[in-house]
Amino acid sequence: MFNIEDFDIKLETKYIGRHFLYSEEVDSTNSYLLKDKKKLENGTVLLSEFQSAGKGRLSRSWYSNKLQNLTFSILLNEKLDKLNPNHINLAASLAVAHSIENLYQLKTDLKWPNDVLIKNKKVSGNLLESNSSGSKLDSIVIGIGLNANQHRFEGEYRIQPTSLKFEVKREISRERLLSEVLNNFEEILYGLKSNTKKMLDDWRDKCRMIGEHISIEVNGELKGGIFYDIDANGFMILKDGDKLEKITNGDISVR
Repeated sequence: MFNIEDFDIKLETKYIGRHFLYSEEVDSTNSYLLKDKKKLENGTVLLSEFQSAGKGRLSRSWYSNKLQNLTFSILLNEKLDKLNPNHINLAASLAVAHSIENLYQLKTDLKWPNDVLIKNKKVSGNLLESNSSGSKLDSIVIGIGLNANQHRFEGEYRIQPTSLKFEVKREISRERLLSEVLNNFEEILYGLKSNTKKMLDDWRDKCRMIGEHISIEVNGELKGGIFYDIDANGFMILKDGDKLEKITNGDISVR
């Protein structure tokens, strides 16, 4: 079981994770926090050992073995007027990558827009969802799935999965890992308020696909070109010959 006391000792944040909810099973941690967004504190984190209807990007399901990984969501519901949801999405992946490198000295690669890879294998992914009142954003939930101790992955996957335990050959402290991710996430969020360029540059540094020829599926259409860069909003810029195209959502094939 997850030891909340051990987790809390290592948590160094001011507000992210200070209100912490733990459940053995929910349908979806994102859905749960969005449903109760007005009742819960800013920075509330919900960790569930199992999600019966876990969600990934592009309407895909997310499956995770009980008691082995980290499947959690973070609620943001205050002072959102200066935050760009796309930046938060990239920041979440960056926080996971920093945490893995800090704790386990593993090299990570970021796959646009939301995956963390180790040796071309997926170790983590996130899903951002939001609610608005008219044109005003009133809540953001970022859900993160991080493979910690799972050692077998059954079924078919678009990207081969891996876990931290598989890569470092030892049991992973989920408590230490979660606290590290939240510590890094809050630090990156704080920086976003004054310097979005630094976060975007840090993200670029960890995305080796920038500058490479890629294939990406966009709304059912397969496109090819050079992953030229990300723009100020975190969208992909795809270069095909002399043409530059902004891609707001899509799925890159990993070779």
